[in-house]
Amino acid sequence: MIIVTEAATKEIRRLAQNSGQTDVMVRFGVETGGCSGMQYSMDFTQQTGARDRVFNQGDLAVVCNEESLVYLDGLHVDYSDKLVGGGFRFHNPNARRSCGCGTSFRL
Repeated sequence: MIIVTEAATKEIRRLAQNSGQTDVMVRFGVETGGCSGMQYSMDFTQQTGARDRVFNQGDLAVVCNEESLVYLDGLHVDYSDKLVGGGFRFHNPNARRSCGCGTSFRL
């Protein structure tokens, strides 16, 4: 399961509205890259695939494919609007190491 805090949910909704999208789901995934070898991906989607898992959290649907969920199960996504160090924050219990940017990790 992927947990999205209330602060992150509000920011996701704001970003969706600003981009003219309504009734969207947020998709989390993993890509190779970043300074620690793997990096988080986050995007809007309106469709799910056969290998997707959907987690409903209030009025927000969180989507993750089974391949990425192996690395993201238990992920907590938060958001801070602080001027320094603000943005989305990923707390992954599966990560052995995370880099300073907060978007890259290693298992």
